[in-house]
Amino acid sequence: MERDRRTLLRKLWRFLAMLVVALLLAAALGTVVPRPLWPAAMAEGEGTRHILVLKNPIHTDIAVPLDDGVRRRFAFLADAGLPIEAAEARYIVLGWGGRAFYLETPTWSQLKAGPVLKALTLDASVIHVDVAGAIKEPHPDVAGFDIDEAHFAALLDYIAASFQRGTGGPVAIEDAGYSTYDRFYEAKGHFNALVGCNTWTAAGLRVAGIRTGWWNPLPVSLWWSLRLYD
Repeated sequence: MERDRRTLLRKLWRFLAMLVVALLLAAALGTVVPRPLWPAAMAEGEGTRHILVLKNPIHTDIAVPLDDGVRRRFAFLADAGLPIEAAEARYIVLGWGGRAFYLETPTWSQLKAGPVLKALTLDASVIHVDVAGAIKEPHPDVAGFDIDEAHFAALLDYIAASFQRGTGGPVAIEDAGYSTYDRFYEAKGHFNALVGCNTWTAAGLRVAGIRTGWWNPLPVSLWWSLRLYD
């Protein structure tokens, strides 16, 4: 009986080791293989819009510059009390992620096992929207890209389509936010370790005409792929 148990444990550890190796290999290939494989032709008017990608050790956001058109497109944010009309507001910063982890982990000191388990398996998704002033560039955790008007409009469409909508528009989560300058909204899709916040960011960048790696589950792999291809 004891021998059978040891054999089972060895097989389990062997399987876990193979799984880790496979995931590391997939992440490496996902970084160095570009998506799309071939760069798109240069578009006229390129460089008229400057967007940012922001990262921390596990998460990335897209920062969209505010102007009158963006304010009109995302007017529901002002209706929810976000100060997008303020003179000092320069960007709306958007990120897609797991509901439990996002809502229950405002700081690293509040990290709990339940949200982490959901993030590694399957969770509902939310969009976090923050309003920011000037963002320092250059900065190790900030990457800036100049895109044309058509790609900027496509990026806005991608972001808007990520919000789950009710009868009155995007569905705000009541009493959910880290400060007076941010809100959480219900989002489309489900979050897991393979399809998470960083793959959402990467997909948005591709819509904006920026090449990424084929699969970027971590900020560091997305950063490396952006340096390789953009």
